[in-house]
Amino acid sequence: MKSTGETTNTTEKEQKLPVTEKNGTAPEKTEHILNRLIIGAGVCVAVIAVLIGVKLYRQDRQMDITEPFARSMVLASDPLSAEKRFQAETLSADLCVGETSVPLNDISFSSQVKAGLFDLDHKKVLFAQNMYDQVYPASITKIMTALLAMEYNQPDTQVTITEKDLALEDGSQMSGLAVGDTVTMDQLFHALLIYSANDAAMAIARQVGGSVENFVQMMNDKAASLAMTGTHFANPHGLHDENHYTTAYDVYLMLYAAYQHTEFQNTMSMSSYTLNITHADGTAGTIYLSSTDKYLTGEKNAPENVTVLGGKTGTTDEAGSCLALVSQNAYGEPFISVILHASTKVELYEDMNTLLSNINS
Repeated sequence: MKSTGETTNTTEKEQKLPVTEKNGTAPEKTEHILNRLIIGAGVCVAVIAVLIGVKLYRQDRQMDITEPFARSMVLASDPLSAEKRFQAETLSADLCVGETSVPLNDISFSSQVKAGLFDLDHKKVLFAQNMYDQVYPASITKIMTALLAMEYNQPDTQVTITEKDLALEDGSQMSGLAVGDTVTMDQLFHALLIYSANDAAMAIARQVGGSVENFVQMMNDKAASLAMTGTHFANPHGLHDENHYTTAYDVYLMLYAAYQHTEFQNTMSMSSYTLNITHADGTAGTIYLSSTDKYLTGEKNAPENVTVLGGKTGTTDEAGSCLALVSQNAYGEPFISVILHASTKVELYEDMNTLLSNINS
């Protein structure tokens, strides 16, 4: 019986071993696994190479905002005579890019008008008329003042009005604040955008920059970072200065940057605002301010199926009548439209309605 058991065990071992060795199953599986690992590694390398290539391509397409402001690119001798074509290679893929004049249907404005219509969702210039020509911006300037106020100060900061804040030319748009009045930065911000108050611009500049001169430098630095190569600022409010100018395209860049802030969106859409003041003697007061934008006050109507969200007005004798708007079409798509140097406010709003009539096409 013992001998039989050993013979049985030996027979079982002999039956198991040849099956593995004869069929060669283990070596073949090992080779198959190695082949799959090699193929998988090759696919991973190829995918990584493609991803790196895409990343490098996108980086190459993005705007380089590290370059310092090229002051020499601006013609200081006669800022109104030069057509400044934007350098396409510095543009971000997120921005609209176009020639100095882009036709649309039969739109034609007076020769002195500089204009642009920009489709923000599709990154396209729909219309342009000499949009790289340098002109005076008037209070369109205050978009930049507002942008820096949002970036460098807190809304609840208390500001006391000084004599320098009010030392502006006769006839200048003023909110009615007096020396010694105390308001918040948020209130000044609203007075700046809604009523276009020049005293608010001066107070904001002093508070944010430490001095108006330092603030103006900050404005030009910010313009450089936004690639506004046709722009130079000389003050925070836009009252006339021969060394203070911009282009319709640069206004688009500036308004687009400001529009990224919810605070700006909310304020630019308001038709009126009430300042709550603490006077120098401690008593309280209020000042009612109405928007300078006739679309917001209901004095002008936008074309059918167009919603004006807001923007900024500007008017001086030298700059003419100016307006930069953010609007939506019937599908909720956003557009920026800019009219600079219209001869009258009547012409300004007629030209603007012409542009807005084309955003539902």
